[in-house]
This record gives sequence, C-alpha cells and structure tokens, in this order.
Amino acid sequence: MKIAVLQGPNLNRLGRRNPAKYGRVTLAEITADLDKTAAELEVDLDHLQSNSEAALIDFVHDNQDDWAGIVINPAGLSAAAYSLLDAVRDTELPYAVVHISQWHAIDAKERTDIFAGTAAVYVAGAGWRGYSMALDAIVHKIRGD
Repeated sequence: MKIAVLQGPNLNRLGRRNPAKYGRVTLAEITADLDKTAAELEVDLDHLQSNSEAALIDFVHDNQDDWAGIVINPAGLSAAAYSLLDAVRDTELPYAVVHISQWHAIDAKERTDIFAGTAAVYVAGAGWRGYSMALDAIVHKIRGD
C-alpha cells in the first residue's frame, strides 16, 4: 500500500518559520519520522512539498492510481485552494488533513478550512507528531481496522 504525503506552501521552512507557533522540527525530520511510522505500518510513502498549488495538483493527477490514501497539510492553501481540493476529492481516496498548530483556534476566526468537510481524518494542534497520528489513522481506516 502506498500513501501520498502532500505538504503545502511554506512548510519547507519548518524549524525556522515562527518556531513559537510551529516548533523547531524541520520538514526533513517530519519526513524521516513519517517514513519510520510507515515502515512500522508496512506501507510506502510518496512525498511532495511545494509552494505551488499547480505542482501539488499535477503530482496528484500523475500519481493517484498508485495510492490508497492521502495525508495532506494544505497549509496556506487551506482556505482557498479549491482546485487542489477538487483534485484530492476526485481521486475518491480517503484523505487525512494535518495542521501543526491548532488551526481552528488561530486561523478559523478569519477563514474556513475547505479541506475539513470531506476529510476522513482531521488532526490539528498536535504539533509535528500529528503527521504520524494522521498516517496511522488513515492506514487503519483503509484497512478497515
């Protein structure tokens, strides 16, 4: 089983970007932790981080037939990336949304997370550990256990 891990804009700057809000763990460290969790779950991951919505959409279109599910942190695209949301939903695969911060307590005052409504799993506010939580949950949903 292969799961996509999609990382939206500015997540390449984790560890340096607003550490009080997002912590000091880098995207490379999160990726390594996810790969470890994936090995324990006996699944493979297909990673992409991009600051471009178009690149994320192209990645989904080009690879969706290889995946059983998706873990996505749409980051700054959470409130407005309807094209990316359509691409993810059009796969008809279950997907998990991850937000490092407690998105609803911070950003929902100004904008809505358009990915939340159809996500099979939603993890927000668990910090970088939320990624492995979301991966574990989506894999178990796919397996039906």
